[in-house]
Amino acid sequence: MKYFSLIWGNLKRRKLRTILTLLSILVAFLLFAFLCAMTEAFTGGVSIAGADRLMVRHKVSIIQTLPVSYTNRIAAIPGVSGVTHQTWFGGIYQDPKENFFATMPVEPESFAKMYNEFVVAPDVMQAWQKTRNGAIVGKALMDRMAAKHGWKVGSRVPITSPIWGEPANQPAWEFEIVGVYDVNKKGADNTSFYFRYDYFDEAREKGKGEVGWYSVRVANPDNAAAIAKRIDEEFANSPYETKAETEAAAAQGFAQQVGDIGTIMVAVLSAVFFTILLVAGNTMSQAVRERTEELGVLKAMGFTNELVLILVMVESCVLAALGGFAGLGLGWAIISAKNPVPDLLPNFFLPEKYVVIGAVIVLALGIVAGAAPAIQAMRLRIAEALRRNG
Repeated sequence: MKYFSLIWGNLKRRKLRTILTLLSILVAFLLFAFLCAMTEAFTGGVSIAGADRLMVRHKVSIIQTLPVSYTNRIAAIPGVSGVTHQTWFGGIYQDPKENFFATMPVEPESFAKMYNEFVVAPDVMQAWQKTRNGAIVGKALMDRMAAKHGWKVGSRVPITSPIWGEPANQPAWEFEIVGVYDVNKKGADNTSFYFRYDYFDEAREKGKGEVGWYSVRVANPDNAAAIAKRIDEEFANSPYETKAETEAAAAQGFAQQVGDIGTIMVAVLSAVFFTILLVAGNTMSQAVRERTEELGVLKAMGFTNELVLILVMVESCVLAALGGFAGLGLGWAIISAKNPVPDLLPNFFLPEKYVVIGAVIVLALGIVAGAAPAIQAMRLRIAEALRRNG
């Protein structure tokens, strides 16, 4: 750019002020990246939920169980093309503070058909079906536990459950890891531990013949609401009434139990960016006031009002871009490098859409912060500018 050296020289004029402003913008966008990642972690289930899947739970609460006999009755409802069930086990390996992860008993075959975002190799599926206490482990969880505790395929791992206690006639729930599953969709969960329901139901001492919830695939997603209503009607006035809803609605409901994450994020970021806007705007206003005489000289040399306006606006945008893109890049690098809380927030990553939104905010910040000083510089008269400091 023809005038870039002039713009860069102006930014270096007050180095300390420029550096402090850049750091303020960097921290703001670093915070933006982390808040976006946390929002995705809490609400990610909504974006990856299958449009053709329903979740059927007890009408009162998710912690209330349902009879396993509901499987065939749900499957018989017109429009239902698949049914499977899961039960929250709450598994802990050795230390509950460090090694608590999602652990659930499932029916291997129907589970694999239901969740096509999970990739289970055929040989792993065969081994799982042949091994009564067999379990498959998500790749992210397996990598972490392999590094910390030496887990590998073939390992026999004792898992405890604060919900279900010890199994009958055994000191602990012992599972044999028969394989690893991965995911083929960004944001899908590969941090869980799945084992066979028949082994679980036989060994537990309470709640036999019951499951936590059902996942139901519908043949036509457009009929999901009608089928959900039909399922609830099927079990109305029974001891185990149900609440069926789309998988996305269920995930949204779980996220809202923590709070309206989206509103919280918007409120926090609005306060942060308003403050940064004032900081950046004040920096640019001071820079223009300090250069009043120089701006007059530039205009006397032939710089048009429009060119002066553009130079000040570009200077503001460069300042915002240096701090903003550095903050976004640093946030992306930190988030991608390590999940600080894998047990609580397994899907902790920064989606590309938030990077694009952040880039737009960077540009908007530069334009808004520089608008008033740029207009002031554009309207400055040559005689007044040269007389002001003379």
